[in-house]
Amino acid sequence: MAKAQESPAGIFKLAVGVIIGIIGLWSIFQIVEVNDPNTILVVQSPLSGKLSWYTDAGVKWQGFGKTTKYPKREIYEFKISVRFNDGGHGTMNGSVSFELPLDAAHLSNIHSKFGSLAALKSQLIATVVNKSIYMTGPLMSSKESYAEKRNYLIQYVEDQIQNGIYRTISKEAKTTDQMTGAEKTVTVVDICIKNGLPERQEEAAMTIFGIKTFNFAINSLPYDGAIEKQIEGQQQITMDVQTSIADAKKAEQNAITVAKQGEANAAKAKWEQEVIKAKAVTEAEQQKVVASLNKDAAEFKKAEQILLGQGEAERKKLVMSADGALDKKLATYEKVNLAYAEAIAKYQGNWVPSVIMGGDNKSASGAQDLISMLNAKTAMDLGINMGMAGKNNTAQK
Repeated sequence: MAKAQESPAGIFKLAVGVIIGIIGLWSIFQIVEVNDPNTILVVQSPLSGKLSWYTDAGVKWQGFGKTTKYPKREIYEFKISVRFNDGGHGTMNGSVSFELPLDAAHLSNIHSKFGSLAALKSQLIATVVNKSIYMTGPLMSSKESYAEKRNYLIQYVEDQIQNGIYRTISKEAKTTDQMTGAEKTVTVVDICIKNGLPERQEEAAMTIFGIKTFNFAINSLPYDGAIEKQIEGQQQITMDVQTSIADAKKAEQNAITVAKQGEANAAKAKWEQEVIKAKAVTEAEQQKVVASLNKDAAEFKKAEQILLGQGEAERKKLVMSADGALDKKLATYEKVNLAYAEAIAKYQGNWVPSVIMGGDNKSASGAQDLISMLNAKTAMDLGINMGMAGKNNTAQK
């Protein structure tokens, strides 16, 4: 049995149901909106056009209004050509971060002027950044931008982005080319200063919309060919100068080190000599003390010997005074006679008297007479009175 064909009324009801379902599903997504923590939500009323701003996270009432979201913080990347006051060109590549305000007045002004994040970045952020970079280039030369004024380059651009473009004054000036040494005329641009602060050409756009910029950074700044060659040449010169300075400092330090080493060696040698000298002085002093002691000992010894000699002399003198040294004289007398006797005994001839002495006509031998004469002479030499000696001996016996 064939399926009954749907009636026109049924088809209509089905179509209406589908449409109502779609509208209902759509209505669900138009009633509320979820906002993230890092975004700002604005809802425009479908009837009054009033803007409702939500900066916190959560489910927000939409009421079929138009919604737009902005990030609280965003980064803008740029690649901009810059010209310096010496005619050199470069391409500045970098980025800058910016932060939107959270008050309804500034947000409404931003939304009414730009309407979206893309328009805000292209029409405001890019314009301000490009203009600030363009106006910073003439404030320095190409060489200064990569050397001594590198930090000023960043500072000038960042300050003008946030606070407005500088009021400047241009003037012609003579300068010397760093590479060729030739003199040339350049246009020098100076910032107009008032009360110690730079003057501005106009009110800062970022301030008007309450936007804050930060973390301005230059990732690279390639220069045109001629400038790059100059930079390379200048860098080589700088490196050579630095190398020369380093070598000079090294040589100077080596000289100081050698001098200090020489002083140290001289001081060491001096002190070694001082040690030797001190030892020699000590030894000499010791020898002097020893010599002095020896001298004193000799003096005492001498005095002792003198005293002993004087004592012995005095003793002998007293002995001589007592007996006239008779014992010694007799001992000497005895030795002399013994010597005479030994000499006569060795004589082998006849002792014939040639002279007869005495009244009794008795003769005496020559030996006996000689002995008598020698005895008398010896006694006389020794000062011995033989008669007294005989009496003394007899008395002693």
